[in-house]
Amino acid sequence: MSGIRNLPDELQLATTAHVKYIQSLDTRKDEYEYWLTEHLRLNGLYWGLVALHLLRHPDALPRDKTIDFVLSCQQESGGFGAAPGHDAHMLYTVSAVQILVLVDALDELDKRGKGSGRAQVGKFMADLQNRETGTFCGDEWGEEDTRFLYGALNALSLLGLTHLVDVEKAVEHIASCRNFDGGYGVSPGAESHSGQIFTCLAALSIAGRKDLIDVDRLAAWLSERQVPGGGLNGRPEKKEDVCYSWWVLSSLEMIGRTHWIDREKLVHFILTCQDTENGGLADRPGNMVDVWHTLFGLTGLSLLKHPDVDAIDPVYCLPKSTTDRVFGKSA
Repeated sequence: MSGIRNLPDELQLATTAHVKYIQSLDTRKDEYEYWLTEHLRLNGLYWGLVALHLLRHPDALPRDKTIDFVLSCQQESGGFGAAPGHDAHMLYTVSAVQILVLVDALDELDKRGKGSGRAQVGKFMADLQNRETGTFCGDEWGEEDTRFLYGALNALSLLGLTHLVDVEKAVEHIASCRNFDGGYGVSPGAESHSGQIFTCLAALSIAGRKDLIDVDRLAAWLSERQVPGGGLNGRPEKKEDVCYSWWVLSSLEMIGRTHWIDREKLVHFILTCQDTENGGLADRPGNMVDVWHTLFGLTGLSLLKHPDVDAIDPVYCLPKSTTDRVFGKSA
């Protein structure tokens, strides 16, 4: 990957601009779009905060205000909503746990959170599991998805509470979602999709059951997601999108097959999606930037060993230094 260091000036990572862009996101309260995206507020904080840590600016957002906002999103059930007053949901609860882990503030959850602190959060997620099928719902209304299953195992393992759920049943459900091409869908029989493959592989990694993965068949399908321009797509016949630099590449990383794609071409594609003046990354070159694609472009560069981006954990989508701290691994 020595070519990363020898890119022309216009393809260098615009680190300072990206940091300023993320810092500016919560200062646009006079803009209509800010209020249209209230349902993404907690997730957006997670995306931006992880990006800042990867860019080696972990203090670019105030820690105290970050913790206060996260805790303000918690409901009596223990779960978290997208913003204060919003209904609790698995996805926002996972973001809340990841943020608190990232800023090393789980103790604040125990001190100031609803009910019994982290135990209350664990109960909220555990109560969303269907004990007969192993699946998880996103909220009380019953929608099931492998995203919710992965999210539960992600957050519960960070909290040290996986014993609250039936992990074996969850693994059985993931196995039932595997397709003939080695990929995984949102449910049994659904077509393979890069995003769902990530959730299933990461869940199997947390459960210690990667032995169930058909590695070479899956790696072949994932490597075919690279289009001639270097970017990756989510499924056959779709356009490339910078966010799949994470969903596809993290999956290849988990099964040891990142060398099955042209990594130099992918680096080039990601860097051309930058707004080097105002910061942020877009889905494709020349499009409008957003914090979602900014994070997942940076995580892709991290997995590609870009020298200006810190290491990311491919299972948890947190800085590797953070998961090493949580799980007691040496650097």
